[in-house]
Amino acid sequence: MSTIAAVPKIQRKKLQKRAPKDYSQILRHSVQLAFLALNAWIGVQFYLWVRYYETGGQSMLVSRPPGVEGWLPIASLMNLKVLLLTGQIPKLHPAGMFILIAFLAASWIFRKSFCSWLCPVGTVSEYLGQIGRRIFGRNFRIPRRVDIGLRSLKYVLLALFLYAVGSMSVDAIRTFLEGPYGIVDDVKMLNFFRFLGFTGAILMAILVFASVFVQNFWCRYLCPYGALMGFFSLASPLRIRRDPNICIDCGKCAKICSAALPVDRLITIKSAECTACMQCVAVCPAADALFLTAPRRWRVPAWMVAAGVTAIFLGVCGWAQWNGTWHTILPNRVYLELVPHANEFTHP
Repeated sequence: MSTIAAVPKIQRKKLQKRAPKDYSQILRHSVQLAFLALNAWIGVQFYLWVRYYETGGQSMLVSRPPGVEGWLPIASLMNLKVLLLTGQIPKLHPAGMFILIAFLAASWIFRKSFCSWLCPVGTVSEYLGQIGRRIFGRNFRIPRRVDIGLRSLKYVLLALFLYAVGSMSVDAIRTFLEGPYGIVDDVKMLNFFRFLGFTGAILMAILVFASVFVQNFWCRYLCPYGALMGFFSLASPLRIRRDPNICIDCGKCAKICSAALPVDRLITIKSAECTACMQCVAVCPAADALFLTAPRRWRVPAWMVAAGVTAIFLGVCGWAQWNGTWHTILPNRVYLELVPHANEFTHP
């Protein structure tokens, strides 16, 4: 007479539900929208400033918003190199350099928080992904091997930019930035979007549609700025941690992760792709199973991340303004001469 061994029952962990409602994503979206509104205001003011010089002083005169230089990452890297090698704060586009320093500092302390809390492109990309989820019920995941290959693209682009800036001497950087092209590179950037050609429009459309299907497509695969922030975030003392003794293995954290990280299978998230968005923490149904921690496992709430990144940004930019090194100061005659002909200047 044969006997069949009894299969032991797998005991499911008892769920201890979180008592207070999680408001981290409401807070994060509020910070995102505030920074998006700030960039929209800068964009409108900069457009009016450009139009004044394009019309030869016949339209409304507004001051040039220094914050527009935050959209000039290559010039900012050049100026940062000049600052590090000479100790001198550049006179042209210094605001962009200070904005870059603020974002790097925020990434170093609060992981790649710039991408999920402040970046306006990241905000738009995230909302496009939400549109995709409403239409299709989900976002699509690219196969892991393809995903890893595509992710390397942003690091390749970053390497090319770092090589280009690294190979330039201080004198070469100053000559470039103080030349006609360097002075109006912000105007050329605006004109790219104002007078978008057929090829540019097709590329923009592809990125928009890709972001609807694949969450944060641009940020995940192509953004060299985010890649730079990711490198700095590797030195951050903060980590997302999972307590396997409390975790009920529902997999919700991995499903919602915008970086497609296997949060449900790791104890500590060390990846440079983690943006400290805390969506995984917000969606976790088990009390104290998932949290953002500092050394000695001190828990870091979302409000502290919001306050930290905001304080760093305002502190660095505020210091530059107080120190009198925030604005690019050039005579009006220079802008009257160069701005109307911005598209005629080519890269030296």
